Amino acid sequence: MSSPPNSLEELLEAIAKTLVDHPEGVQVRAVQGQSVTILELQVHPEDVGQVIGHHGRIAEALRTIFGAARQKQHKRVKVVILE
Repeated sequence: MSSPPNSLEELLEAIAKTLVDHPEGVQVRAVQGQSVTILELQVHPEDVGQVIGHHGRIAEALRTIFGAARQKQHKRVKVVILE
């Protein structure tokens, strides 16, 4: 059994790898701002639809999870899926 993720980037990477057919193509980069952290998710081109989901439902769920994760620290988190 693997250890739990230590950061939001690792958590997003772990979730994304379970959703895609090409887990080796998953990359997450965090861009820190003064009041917001942007998590940029890049996946293999064939997997973009899988992380967006039908009508954007998976992407919206990811944004909800990570938005709530940093609420206690008074810093917004935004998930951006790069194509």
